[in-house]
Amino acid sequence: MESTKITVSTLVNDSLENTWKYFNAPEHIVQWNAASDDWHTTFSTVDLQVGGKFNSRMEAKDGSFGFDFEGIYEVVDLNSRIVYGLEDGRKVEIVFDAKENGTLVTETFDAETENPVELQRGGWQAIMDNFKKHVESL
Repeated sequence: MESTKITVSTLVNDSLENTWKYFNAPEHIVQWNAASDDWHTTFSTVDLQVGGKFNSRMEAKDGSFGFDFEGIYEVVDLNSRIVYGLEDGRKVEIVFDAKENGTLVTETFDAETENPVELQRGGWQAIMDNFKKHVESL
């Protein structure tokens, strides 16, 4: 069965190299990886190489809920593209594209079946928006 693909993106007003670095560095991930102000990422690990694993612990700030967002890198093209697989078999592709006025980051992912597509798109877009705000505040 073909899964639904969802795409979100943001144009970051910074260099391709910096955008890549801030997107993949655990000390930065914990600062931007949340879909809303009442959530946060308490820790992050990244082994950015093919076969390497990543894990970001995402939790509600009130402690009511949390989960590990983790997967394995399948493609890592420096400053260009990342593909990873999630534990449930879904795939995510992230493309970094240098533009005149910054770096376009585009994420395409397989939708999961528990939540409506629009809710998933909104959550992932909110995280991308937080990433943009974080990078542009540095």
